[in-house]
Amino acid sequence: MGRGKRAVSRRRVIGAAAAGLAGAGVPGAAGAAGGRAAERGGRYAGKTVLITGATSGIGRAAAVAFAAEGARVGFCGRRERLGRAVEEEIRAAGGEATYIRADVRRPDEVEDFVNRVVRTYGGLDVALNNAGIQKPFTDVHEVTVQEWDDVASTNIRGIFLALKYEIPHMRGRGGGVILVTGSSNQFATRPGLGSYTAAKNGVSGLVQAAALENAPHNIRVVALAPGMTDTPMLDVHRPDGLTDEQWAQEKARFAALGVDGFKRMARPEEMASAALALASPDFAFQTGASVLVDGGQLAGL
Repeated sequence: MGRGKRAVSRRRVIGAAAAGLAGAGVPGAAGAAGGRAAERGGRYAGKTVLITGATSGIGRAAAVAFAAEGARVGFCGRRERLGRAVEEEIRAAGGEATYIRADVRRPDEVEDFVNRVVRTYGGLDVALNNAGIQKPFTDVHEVTVQEWDDVASTNIRGIFLALKYEIPHMRGRGGGVILVTGSSNQFATRPGLGSYTAAKNGVSGLVQAAALENAPHNIRVVALAPGMTDTPMLDVHRPDGLTDEQWAQEKARFAALGVDGFKRMARPEEMASAALALASPDFAFQTGASVLVDGGQLAGL
């Protein structure tokens, strides 16, 4: 890319790497997972998994992956067309999934979503509270109140609302696992990410408190903190006028700069695999933690 308006500054490049963005997914994510969907004896066979923000990105990849491992997946998102497409994709591969339109910023919709999943599948075993957004890089004093409220309402209040309505069902069932999608921004940040960082830091405290409160009820609460993930949510930082090919090349360049270990972005499927592992009995003694999965991103700061 040339200089000027179409150039991405190093500040923006490394900032994006620190953001741990999780937006829309990579085409073909259902490939290997879908091929396993018919194997209904997977490690989540008979389990009900609820996911927020699963019409794209990490959420979508997780819905596909949990279903491929035998789970009955209830998921939400605001984009109905994409939600129906994910539902159809999972069912076509032999899995079980139900899409319910819900906005995590609205308490009534979150409550209804959780209750409908429980009614549909007879309980709740695992929740992945994944819904989140980000805004273009903006210095703190230039962030509008509306932008701040939108990020906070989605990225931290939305998680609070999900926990509020999920926990009673899990306590009544005798236990469960709640995962929350955090971010590498819980550990380190860059200029222009104030609203996002504030919300994601709030995730740490919320997870710790919920974990302590619910450990006596056999409920684990853990945050999965992704590093830079290749999703269309990154498009909020896309300079005007770039072709898709140019944008892909630019993302590869700033991934090489920002992720000192693997020097590339994560794929949503890699974060979904981490979620499956963290929700499994393999991590039975893990609760209250934020688990960084960033390809060596923060190790190089």
